[in-house]
Amino acid sequence: MIDLSTDYLGLTLKNPLVPSASPLSRDLDTALRLEDAGAAALVMYSLFEEELRAEDAMMDRFLLHRGLGCSEAEDGFLPDLGEVQGGLERYLTHLHQLKRRLEIPVVASLNGVSPSGWVELGRALEQAGADALELNVYHVAADMHAAGEAVEARYVDLLTRLRRVVSLPIVMKLSPFFSSLPHFVRRLEAAGANGVAVFNRFYQPDIDLDEMRMTDQLHLSSAEEALLRIRWIAILYGRTRLTLAATGGVHSESEALKLLLAGADVVHLASCLLQHGPDKLTGILAAMQNWMEEKEYASIAQLKGSMSQKNLPDPSLVARASYLRVLDSFTPRPGVWS
Repeated sequence: MIDLSTDYLGLTLKNPLVPSASPLSRDLDTALRLEDAGAAALVMYSLFEEELRAEDAMMDRFLLHRGLGCSEAEDGFLPDLGEVQGGLERYLTHLHQLKRRLEIPVVASLNGVSPSGWVELGRALEQAGADALELNVYHVAADMHAAGEAVEARYVDLLTRLRRVVSLPIVMKLSPFFSSLPHFVRRLEAAGANGVAVFNRFYQPDIDLDEMRMTDQLHLSSAEEALLRIRWIAILYGRTRLTLAATGGVHSESEALKLLLAGADVVHLASCLLQHGPDKLTGILAAMQNWMEEKEYASIAQLKGSMSQKNLPDPSLVARASYLRVLDSFTPRPGVWS
């Protein structure tokens, strides 16, 4: 019997496949289907600090000041709306439901912008029973006066403040746009992180040539995106004590196995589940087991990191030398340039 178990933020999971933050976790029945399909844990959809603040402001305008302009109206002029549940309360209620019905760990996802917001929301999520926190600093460094050190300091400061008030495992979800990712990961480890998830996907705006305006575009990931994760997981493995989570580009057992061989502890899934449903997770898990049996691997622990930079006879394969070899190896198709 193959041992598929793996460690994730100090939690022992039955296998390394974890649905990442997406709309799928908003529905309890869908979450239960993912668990039945073999999901080892579940990352909830993200709680956005800005949305909560905007909602609070709107509630303040329409509830606390709803009588302004109607000074002649009696108290009963406007209807009693009763107790209104805000965004945070809805999220916490849903977290309670997931914890009550699921047997797998539930990770809360927090997307914050201010230190105070992270601290307040992080404390609330811990008290609500989350097994861990995934922190997503979705920050685009577009200020020409902001140095790279200031961008890193933003992440470290937020993490440090939150670590002071919560004891839950914390995983930082990162973008690939740091000048020295290994050094930054070491800083996060020193600041109290328990893991990193690589990489966040920045959604790129497009230009509508007919309307001459910027438009928002949502594109699901492709399998090619896993290559960037493979490279950096392979570089980080064995050089940090943090849990390494790979997120982005996993559409089959091939990407999942490659990321585990590079050194990932868990592999996150989202786009493939949105496209194909929970049965896709079952299929990937079965195909992984078949491959491991063919290759005579007894456990995830045995294969994990075996293709990392640390364990390769030629570590340059994940560094600059491979860049030169790949460029030199390209040959145009016959007839294209003749």
